[in-house]
Amino acid sequence: MTAEAALALEDVGLVHANGQRALQGVTLRVAPGARVAVIGPSGAGKTSLLRIAATALRASEGRVELLGARPWQLRARPLKALRARIGLIHQAPPIPPRLRVITAVLAGRLGAWSGGRALASLLVPADIAGAQAVLARLDLADRLFDRCDRLSGGQLQRVGMARVLYQAPELLLADEPVSALDPALADLAVGELIAQSQATGATLLASLHAVDLALKWFDRIVGLRAGVVVFDAPAAEVSPGMLHELYATEGSLLPTQAHGFDLEGARARPLPTACR
Repeated sequence: MTAEAALALEDVGLVHANGQRALQGVTLRVAPGARVAVIGPSGAGKTSLLRIAATALRASEGRVELLGARPWQLRARPLKALRARIGLIHQAPPIPPRLRVITAVLAGRLGAWSGGRALASLLVPADIAGAQAVLARLDLADRLFDRCDRLSGGQLQRVGMARVLYQAPELLLADEPVSALDPALADLAVGELIAQSQATGATLLASLHAVDLALKWFDRIVGLRAGVVVFDAPAAEVSPGMLHELYATEGSLLPTQAHGFDLEGARARPLPTACR
C-alpha cells in the first residue's frame, strides 16, 4: 500500500456472523481529494464497503489503510482520532427522534470537541450560525430548531448529510445518501457533496443506486455486484453495455433518479458554477 492513497483496500473480504459473504477480493485505491462513485444492484455489498471504509466494520480478509493508518493496528485513542477524520453519511441516519435539528448537526464536531464543550453545546448550541449555514446548502435552514421526529424521511436524510458536512472530514463517505429525495433535491445534495470535496480537499467515496447521478457528478465509477468489483473506470469509459450487465438482475431498465435517462447527456452536462 502507498502513503498517497487516502483509502486503500487490498483483497478485502467480509463474511457476516451468519456466514453470508458480503465482499470478496475487493481491491480499491482512492487518491487524496478524489471523488469516486460506487454503483451496483441492491445487495451488491456497497453498504458493507462503505462501513469498512468508515471503520464501522472490520474486514474478514485483506488489508485496509485509511488516511495513512492501518485502523485495526491502532490503540483506542489513535483509532478514535482517526475516526474523527472520517465522516459517514448513512442512508437512514441514526439520529434520536427527539433531538433538535441544530443539535444533530452540531454533533458532527463531537469527535473534535472536548467533553465539556460537547456537553455545553447540548444545553446551549455552540455554533448556531454554522449549523444554519450548512442546513441552508441543503434547503433546510428553516428547520433549524425543529425536532427530528417532525421531519420527513427525505428531510432527515438531509440532516444526516448536514451533520457530516459540518464535521468537514478528510475522508467523506456517503452510503446511498439521496435515496429518499426527489430528483431535484437529490441532484442538489450530490452537488453539495462534490462542492464540499472541492472546497476542502476531502476525498469523497459515495455509493449511489442512480446511474445518472453517478455519471453526472463523478469522474470515476466502480461497479460492484455480489461483493465483487466488476469494473473500475473513468466515467467517460463506462458504456451502456457495462451498465446493463452490472444491473442485469434488476431488469432491462437502469435505475435512475430522472426519467428519460441519456447516458451521453449525463456525461456531457457541465457542473454548476459553484461546484467548478
